[in-house]
Amino acid sequence: MKIPFNNPIPVGKEEEYIKTALQSGHLSGDGPFTKKAHSLLEKSLGVPKALLTTSCTHALEMMAILLNIQEGDEVIIPDFTFVSTVNAFVLRGAHPVFVDVRPDTLNLDESKLEEAITPKTRAIVPVHYAGIGCEMDRIMEIAQHHQIPVLEDNAHALFGKYKGKYLGTFGSMAAQSFHETKNFSCGEGGALLINDPELVERAEIIREKGTNRSRFFRGQVDKYTWVDIGSSYLPSDILAGVLLAQLEDREKIQSYRKNLWSTYYFAFKDWAEKQDIQLPTVPDHTEQAYHMFYMLLPDLVSRQKFIAFLREHEIHSVFHYLPLHLSDMGTRFGGKIGDFPITESVSNRLVRLPFSCGLSSSQQEEVIDTVLKFKV
Repeated sequence: MKIPFNNPIPVGKEEEYIKTALQSGHLSGDGPFTKKAHSLLEKSLGVPKALLTTSCTHALEMMAILLNIQEGDEVIIPDFTFVSTVNAFVLRGAHPVFVDVRPDTLNLDESKLEEAITPKTRAIVPVHYAGIGCEMDRIMEIAQHHQIPVLEDNAHALFGKYKGKYLGTFGSMAAQSFHETKNFSCGEGGALLINDPELVERAEIIREKGTNRSRFFRGQVDKYTWVDIGSSYLPSDILAGVLLAQLEDREKIQSYRKNLWSTYYFAFKDWAEKQDIQLPTVPDHTEQAYHMFYMLLPDLVSRQKFIAFLREHEIHSVFHYLPLHLSDMGTRFGGKIGDFPITESVSNRLVRLPFSCGLSSSQQEEVIDTVLKFKV
């Protein structure tokens, strides 16, 4: 495509840090760049501990292990999310309990949360879709009343806020993504944010293959050994260097993405209203992370027609998640058509436009000019 959906580009010192890592003699995990990235995330977000992982999927898996999720436990998850959100808990034997999403923000519908809770519920996993915060006041109120941990899937929302507080800092833990489609990327990567200090030491052990190796390197024990279950969740220091360069330039990145998002929104506002097309809803009490720009077409037929129209002009647009309850795996857990009507509708109608720091102003103008020619 002449204009790709995503075009990840270096924004600062990525190449310099890669070269430094290669020359340092430390290419494996928890090297100098990893430690700097940990410190930057901890200080900027105000969290007790941040641990880089090889993916957001692995950060989610670590959360499931840290909660000791067992066979038969139930975990509440929005039906409109990526498969990693649910897989992390199903891998531990949990039964997913899906909840429909709000028709405005496409986030977990907090009004339907309490009715999904049972004595078997072990966790609530809100997903901040498109970098726009869930209604965390109500979600935390319900969770605290029932004494259920909240684990945030914050893959889209790093540096976004809800009522002035950073997303990813509400629950006991949060998972971040640094995949190439995210605001800050090292190609493949993630992070576990830990807001409960009591979980930190075990998280380090799980991340280091179930050993107390981190304590050994800090001089707290004279040798390290196998003390718990775990896996190898450490990214190389080369990847950490790429990520650190992007995090250091976070203000420039976020400013650029904000400008892209705002340019799209105001260019399409009148056109969308006339076409019965829904643009993103951003509540006044949230500060979005500018992760993507999507629109909701009236129906599946018009959505597919729109994608094909853009493709004819060599512009790559994409849809997003399919309803989890209607997937092959979801039906094994009892999902059937009509269970979650908002998710089913949104999934059929949503389309995402090209959106990345590699999208030039002239390319965006071309996208806008082309979109405005489309008639439902």
